[in-house]
Amino acid sequence: MEPQSSGVKTWQWVVTVIVIVALIVIGILVFGGSKSGTTDLSDQNPVTDQTGTPALNRIVMSDQYPGNVVYLSSVQVENPSWVVIQADNGGQPGAILGSLHFAKGINPGKVTLTKPTVEGGTYYAVIYTDDGKPTFNVVTDVPLKDANGNIIMKIFHASATADINLKG
Repeated sequence: MEPQSSGVKTWQWVVTVIVIVALIVIGILVFGGSKSGTTDLSDQNPVTDQTGTPALNRIVMSDQYPGNVVYLSSVQVENPSWVVIQADNGGQPGAILGSLHFAKGINPGKVTLTKPTVEGGTYYAVIYTDDGKPTFNVVTDVPLKDANGNIIMKIFHASATADINLKG
């Protein structure tokens, strides 16, 4: 009977080692090195604009269906910022129709407007700095400019032919 008792102890030892190795492998797969679900721009090559310079602040969107919501496909900002939707004022951004705060990184967004866009209208999505307060303030939050001193914005139009399913 002695050999059988010793065999059970060996079997228990082998199972224990297999379980420990399996737990280590699972732990490495689950907790090791993978950063999925996070956006860390320092781990990526910088996005460049048409001139080949880093474009750390930009808006990606398309023409919009007329209404009280503007969809932004992607807003990339290097610091927390506001995107402000403005009506046209003689070829320049004018009256503010709505704003939405964006955290650092790349995020989509949906801005609800206080006054709807109208068919054929020209509008501007402008990136503004964030003064740290919880609401947008046109005096202390100022338009963000690129290296050439140009305001970072995207011009878009309200059109009934815009693809409503595209949403930005």
